[in-house]
Amino acid sequence: MTQILMNGCLGRMGLMITDSVSERDDCDIIAGIDYKSPKSPLAFPVYSHFDDVKEKPDVIIDFSNPSAIPSLLKYATENKIPAVICTTGLNEDILDEIHAASEIVPIFFSANMSIGVNLICELAKKAADILYPDYNIEIIEQHHNQKLDAPSGTALMIADEISSVLPKKPAYEYDRHSKREKRPVEQIGIHSVRAGTIVGEHEIIFGGKDEIVKISHSAMSREIFATGAINASIFLKDQTPGMYSMKDMIK
Repeated sequence: MTQILMNGCLGRMGLMITDSVSERDDCDIIAGIDYKSPKSPLAFPVYSHFDDVKEKPDVIIDFSNPSAIPSLLKYATENKIPAVICTTGLNEDILDEIHAASEIVPIFFSANMSIGVNLICELAKKAADILYPDYNIEIIEQHHNQKLDAPSGTALMIADEISSVLPKKPAYEYDRHSKREKRPVEQIGIHSVRAGTIVGEHEIIFGGKDEIVKISHSAMSREIFATGAINASIFLKDQTPGMYSMKDMIK
């Protein structure tokens, strides 16, 4: 039985993970972290700070805020507890801290916890390897109107995966409205839509002469991300220090 500490337990994803875990018999949430803890409706203890946690978890699942990551990493490394980090919108400094922490404890980090999204990354890499530079590459991502970061971490993950197979890293173009110029070949366009309650839509377009190839993924429910995070926590519990991702689970 994997004992989980849920960081961001009162957020939308934290509550969904709690519901999903309650239906499983291979894991349990023994405590949570959230700044709104005095209002917690949950059955397990919820704390405002990692320093207050009394329980001994096997692994941490994080769906919180970039500002919460440094304290999570401090707690994880000091107590030798693996961490599944699902928070997006992280800057380079925090990413560097995550990589440093992975030398001490196992860290599972992915901008998207869906197996399907990670599969389309592999398909997009294969397509780019065959089609580039004769085909222009554009990524369109759509999310609900409450999402704070743009472009999505998933869109950037897809762009980075595609870039990894190209002979030269392309520039990422987020805004063309102020420019009057032809589209450079060595470029990936990334476009964000924020509307309504869209869970998550990602489409990769390969535009060539008289032909368009598209690869897309639609998330119908946030439950797929919850399931992915829970499965990652069970996988991570027995790993050695290092960086892990969905690639390690779909091998």
